[in-house]
Amino acid sequence: MTIAEWLKDAANELADNLFPTARLDAEVILAHTIRKNRTYLHAHGDDELSARNEDIANARLELRLDHVPIAYIIGHKEFYGRRFAITPAVLVPRPESEELITILKTLLPASAALPGVAAKRLVDIGSGSGCLGITAKLEFPELDVALVDTSRHALGVAEKNAATLGADVETYVSDLLNDYPYSPDLIIANLPYVAREWDVSPELLHEPEEALYADDDGLSIVKRCIEQVARRAKPGAYLLLEADTRQLATIAAFAGRHGFKETARGGFSLCLHLPTHR
Repeated sequence: MTIAEWLKDAANELADNLFPTARLDAEVILAHTIRKNRTYLHAHGDDELSARNEDIANARLELRLDHVPIAYIIGHKEFYGRRFAITPAVLVPRPESEELITILKTLLPASAALPGVAAKRLVDIGSGSGCLGITAKLEFPELDVALVDTSRHALGVAEKNAATLGADVETYVSDLLNDYPYSPDLIIANLPYVAREWDVSPELLHEPEEALYADDDGLSIVKRCIEQVARRAKPGAYLLLEADTRQLATIAAFAGRHGFKETARGGFSLCLHLPTHR
């Protein structure tokens, strides 16, 4: 079978099963299998696939037809222009999460810390692959960044990404800030916020349940985080949260009762400020 023939058959099968990006998915799977880029596929459509590569590509196609996310099949995902290793132990990074980095850039100057001024401490709570905390460190090298997660397996993925991307970060196995020993200045948190009664995509069923679902209409862990940050963070700290659009007003109101002021809101993000004087 040639490259062009495999791509045509795979894309048709995906399209027949209502995958909206059928051709792209087929190209990504085959390019990863033969270790070439997608441009190569377009220029070498008449090349024959080896029997081994055809078998591997077919097995990966079957995973995709079962709605396994592409990132799990190929083992990586782009986030903020960088490639992060991904396994089923962590959530797949999503473009919506980049909003948190955009907000962070409005809070911090794009320059190195002044001599003699202590570095600000940023904690990425529920770090998963580490995409948020590592990106923050690479965009702002002067930050003291820690990645926190309850899952040792997730932190293993994050540590691999930090090493690959050259980000000097610390990691802590911790339930929120329980085992983090400092008072942070900045907190980024993409916590579980999906309510169990919501309808979710088939792809989401392959992602780690403990990183997705929470009680209290999806907000139990977010609320606990807000309460804890209010007690533990430095005066003047900022808390950047990701949540579903329909939850943001409820979160802002709850945070307001714990001393926070809302300073920014995006499609899936909320920036909360803890005033210096309360």
